[in-house]
Amino acid sequence: MKIRTLILVFALAAVPFCLRAQGQLPDTPVAKQFAAWLEAFNSGERERLLEFYQKNEPSRVKDIDGAMDFRENTGGFVVKKVEECGQTKCAVIVQEKKSDQFARATIEVEAAEPFVIKAVRVTAMEPPAEFAVPRMTQGEVVAATRTKLEQTSAADEFSGAVIIAKDQKPIFSGAYGMADREKKIPNTADTKFRIGSMNKMFTATATMQLVQAGKIALEKPFGTYLPDYPNKDMASSVTIHQLLTHTGGTGDIFGPDFEKNRLELKTLQDYVKLYGTRGVKFPPGSKWEYSNYGFLLLGVIVQRVSGQDYYEYVRNHIFKPAGMNSTDSLPEGVAVLNRSVGYMKEDPTKDWESNTDTLPYRGTSAGGGYSTVGDLLAFANALENYRLLDEAHTNLLVTGKVDTGDTPGGRKYAYGFAETISPDKVTCFGHGGGAPGMNGELRICKSSGYTVAVLANIDPPAASRIAGFILNRLPKE
Repeated sequence: MKIRTLILVFALAAVPFCLRAQGQLPDTPVAKQFAAWLEAFNSGERERLLEFYQKNEPSRVKDIDGAMDFRENTGGFVVKKVEECGQTKCAVIVQEKKSDQFARATIEVEAAEPFVIKAVRVTAMEPPAEFAVPRMTQGEVVAATRTKLEQTSAADEFSGAVIIAKDQKPIFSGAYGMADREKKIPNTADTKFRIGSMNKMFTATATMQLVQAGKIALEKPFGTYLPDYPNKDMASSVTIHQLLTHTGGTGDIFGPDFEKNRLELKTLQDYVKLYGTRGVKFPPGSKWEYSNYGFLLLGVIVQRVSGQDYYEYVRNHIFKPAGMNSTDSLPEGVAVLNRSVGYMKEDPTKDWESNTDTLPYRGTSAGGGYSTVGDLLAFANALENYRLLDEAHTNLLVTGKVDTGDTPGGRKYAYGFAETISPDKVTCFGHGGGAPGMNGELRICKSSGYTVAVLANIDPPAASRIAGFILNRLPKE
């Protein structure tokens, strides 16, 4: 699952808007059109927004479900500042009601009545300096986090566990919501949550261990280690470095083929049999594009080079040395003590339902498995204490290399980790994960000494939003 980067492109084809400084709308056609849309959108009422579409642009009626999902995720928008606004074009800064996230909204409408929308784009951005969230003291952050978690869990917008550490020692931990709603089992500090793409951190660490041992070379084509790979052109042109940085053009594993074969894909090699003949999507190294299949291949390479099953390798060389006693990737059909049920909503107006029918047979080297917030802190501490890799290879693992271009501010993808730099220069690294009924974030802020781990057993962005709330407020040092 892709890291959630909050780039929001929402085609509100009949939704113009424009704003004056600090949220006051000017008296222009595009502004009046926007005011009507914003009121309907923020209401959260499906029929009201549908009526707006029917009146202003019938072709957008088919997008009502996407619009309601967007409204559910954001909570609507608050106008913060106009950047520029004429008669037919506007650019304005808005903020999500449910989070600290800012966005730049741009719109263009036809010059003549009824001023039909030509294009709308809402793109995430770092908060302008004048709206930046002020840093708090450590005690204030703990108190604010506790209040935030109580509020969001009471609103059924968070269900999971959180841990905050300073200098590798917990300063806050808590669990909220239900691990199993049917059986009335609450989440606890020991609850195991599915982690999605966070597992890429383990795969990248395993790969780097073999690099450190001299068994894998980053700049060699992956076919060096998989000489029997079906597509010889791909195997000879995509390097290990490119697999680790999502620059190889190796594509995804999710889609119609996955849905058709979901429960038959039991081993990493099963995925290679299904996807191994296809070619690259673009010239390797030419751009960044998130690739689950690239990390699936890294797991196969770990198996081949180490001579061990992938799952056994990470268990013995990462989980055990780090003291991660509650992390693994056993098949979904195996009963796992304290593993939570994931809950999803395909329709925001309906009740939560189990995500069981969306799960693969087993997690892979691209994502899956389960962990606890305590184990994620143990993993972070093991990395920082160089228990998994030496200092040079740890730095190589987590230092950003490729600009992803899919999120505001300073974010670069490293090897299975994303490195972020906040506007006030706090550097963190980690990875997120998300899929229906699961969401997680781990952020290790070496420059400030803080680590934040959040896991949720409901849809994204439940955990990502809480992690962002905490990280935006933690002291810089």
